[in-house]
Amino acid sequence: MAKPLPSNKSPVWGIRHRKAAWPGSGWKWLFPGLAVKRWLSLAVGGVLLMVLGIAIWTELTPIFRLKRLIDITLRLITTWIPNNISGPLVTGIGLVMVVLGFRSALRSIEDVLIPEGDEALVDKLLSRRRLSRGPRIVVLGGGTGLSNLLRGLKRYSSNITAIVTVADDGGSSGRLRREIGVLPPGDIRNCLTALANEEKLLTELFQYRFQSGEGLSGHSFGNLFITALTAVTGGDLIRAITATSQVLAIQGRVLPATLADVTLWAELSDGRRVVGESSIAKAGGRICRIGCDPPNPPALPEVIEAIEAAEFVVLGPGSLYTSIIPNLLVPEIVEALAKNMAPHIYVCNIMTEPGETDGYTVGDHVMALDRVAGVRLFDGVLVQREPPSPRALEHYRRSGSEFVVLDPDKLAYLGCRAVLANVMQEDPETGLVRHNPERLAAMLMRWFDRHRPL
Repeated sequence: MAKPLPSNKSPVWGIRHRKAAWPGSGWKWLFPGLAVKRWLSLAVGGVLLMVLGIAIWTELTPIFRLKRLIDITLRLITTWIPNNISGPLVTGIGLVMVVLGFRSALRSIEDVLIPEGDEALVDKLLSRRRLSRGPRIVVLGGGTGLSNLLRGLKRYSSNITAIVTVADDGGSSGRLRREIGVLPPGDIRNCLTALANEEKLLTELFQYRFQSGEGLSGHSFGNLFITALTAVTGGDLIRAITATSQVLAIQGRVLPATLADVTLWAELSDGRRVVGESSIAKAGGRICRIGCDPPNPPALPEVIEAIEAAEFVVLGPGSLYTSIIPNLLVPEIVEALAKNMAPHIYVCNIMTEPGETDGYTVGDHVMALDRVAGVRLFDGVLVQREPPSPRALEHYRRSGSEFVVLDPDKLAYLGCRAVLANVMQEDPETGLVRHNPERLAAMLMRWFDRHRPL
């Protein structure tokens, strides 16, 4: 939720294996919420009515004859077997027939719809129903940080909208942007594969990067796929993203912040003006101002609708100036975020980024976001509690990066609450530090549960 920026007198405040359909998963078909029991009951009732209708049609006086047949049958049975034995026996036989019928029918459905060894169909349906009731979450950012978070959040809701910057001009995305004139698909591709619910091989295909071939080397298959679909749909990137989402069976939506062909620029403390997202970090100066050309790009209408309907908003993680802030250079997005009264949180990076946030503390990150937006867009900032290991810190120090330290005094002056948590994972071989998707998502959802409106 938006808050006015503090004045100088601001107060201080601190994959499972598939199970057999019986007995475990068979009963799950009778669980509430699957809308199965009502239709099975309707079908059984229909069969009974058909039999009754045919009997009446052929003048068989079915009620009288059925009653007489039942009476004779019961007398014969109880003559030979006492009713205290024959009753439970017949009931048991009927129950076994019903169970076997349901079991065989459900196994036939599962064998057709899902491959052997995959999760049981009923478990998939239950999971999908649970996720469809999850909160409407909007996440803004870009780069690997955003896609990493989405991998964790998709365990809690399928109502996720990822809003992605389109200012990238480096790597495969930059080449496609310059040579073909499309908006950069790289961050969109990363988010789509992160939200994918399809088999692992397909997501690996979209992330595959060609290592050789004239004109192909360095490109990822997913970038080429989205670019080709954009051309096939007459230059409609949204239709291309929608089609790709269907191919990957993603949970949620991925939307570009704007369809304008924006170029980032930054003014540095030494007076230089650097143009281009990929050039900003390489410039090696302290960023004083950042903007884009054309200025004030229009937001995608679907983005504004998603923010207005959001029950939870997350900013980051990601590169501060080249992944998160570009989304805030769209005035309509800032305005919609400021009006939305749901809980908002900013996920601060664990390490500084050379050429972009050198020497930044947590408070410096918050001040940079406030300066660009002109209004406080979040209620708290999630901060990694424990620093990485000495080995990892030394690895990052050699590249000019360091742990983002918490500065309580500055945050108190800014009127921003810090949420401390251990949400980091460290690669024991390379020493690389990342947010752990599961721990980060779990922490965010716990924070949301505490702050959601009653």
